[in-house]
Amino acid sequence: MDFAAYSIRGPLKLAVGHDPYALSNNHLCCGWRPPASCAVSRVSSSNIPSNVVRHVVRDSPHLIALNSERLRSSLKASVLDGSIVAEDKITVLVIGGGGREHALCYALNRLPSCVSVLCAPGNVGIAQSGDATCVSDLDISSSDAVISFCHKRAVGMVVVGPDAPLVACLANDLVKAGIPTFGPSSETAALEGSKDFMKKLCDKYNIPTAKYRTFMDPVEAKQYVKDQGAPIVIKADGLAAGKGVVVAMSLDEAFEAIDCMLVEGSFGSAGSQVIIEEYLEGEEASFFALVDGENALPLESAQDHKRVGDGDVGPNTGGMGADSPAPIVTEELKRMVMESIIIPTVKGMAAEGRRFVGVLYAGLMIEKKSGLPKLIEYNVRFGDPECQFSRRSYEQIHGRAKLKENAKFCSQSYDI
Repeated sequence: MDFAAYSIRGPLKLAVGHDPYALSNNHLCCGWRPPASCAVSRVSSSNIPSNVVRHVVRDSPHLIALNSERLRSSLKASVLDGSIVAEDKITVLVIGGGGREHALCYALNRLPSCVSVLCAPGNVGIAQSGDATCVSDLDISSSDAVISFCHKRAVGMVVVGPDAPLVACLANDLVKAGIPTFGPSSETAALEGSKDFMKKLCDKYNIPTAKYRTFMDPVEAKQYVKDQGAPIVIKADGLAAGKGVVVAMSLDEAFEAIDCMLVEGSFGSAGSQVIIEEYLEGEEASFFALVDGENALPLESAQDHKRVGDGDVGPNTGGMGADSPAPIVTEELKRMVMESIIIPTVKGMAAEGRRFVGVLYAGLMIEKKSGLPKLIEYNVRFGDPECQFSRRSYEQIHGRAKLKENAKFCSQSYDI
């Protein structure tokens, strides 16, 4: 699979003399190898505009945090072999406690540049595997508590897994405290935290998405549904753990969903307004890109399976499983997604004064009639379960031995 980086000014050129996985341009250090890279929120501006934590894969990966002056001063770059090495080893704290966080811990724990990996709160599986030391008593909803813990344990970087802490300003507060952090600010996390915000951005910057209206009044919402007919899609505006979307195949289902969100308040403030979208027929896929505010690097695609029942029936969940790469996402479709969805989003967010830095996860619908991608939603972090399923892709890309049958965990985050 070929990799290409994109900037808000257009595609970036492949580095001359390097293999297809190495990129170089005015914003990136020579030899940055995209199969294992990720973006980081930066503490302050500097002469290094690409605020990226780089996982450079050669014989073994090395983690480099470029928004830390201490680490920046220790970098040794070799243009001849395309490698970048950090002398300092750091302790990494992963925030979260799901399968996604286990996959991140698994990958980080195997980096020579990580002296140790901590996970708060973590889970029993992470603790038993030895991939990280779990810190179950750390209150991750308190920025002060997380910052204090980082200082006490000399944490060199924080990786925020879930969406809620990002929306609640954890990355902002960590960066203000001088702690290198992987994850976007709360201002840019609004791409996931408010579907209405995302939809308005799509309207303004001509990003293809489903036709929609936003409502706070249940009577008006139901009248709109009557006018449009079913099937139709009802979405809670805010974060609902992947459960705030109802694909209503009848008017009664749509009315029930509207009452659930706007009248009964089943999703709390997240459902205080709803987005009602046209029903799109086609195949869903997930697409990931690493973004530093100006440049975007496409990662691999995936498909998660949301319906609770066998045979793809029943209500949506946060994800019953996933596979990667998604067969429907061809190289041509990947190019289209980057040029019509990802780059306009990065450019639009920058124009709005909200430079996005981190993982941009686009939920797509590949329309049955046209074969073209439309944006369903954005997430601003790695997906769960998608984050666990792509090491096989990495092995195939690099021509290495197949994964063992009993391999327990794999991570899209650092292995593609």
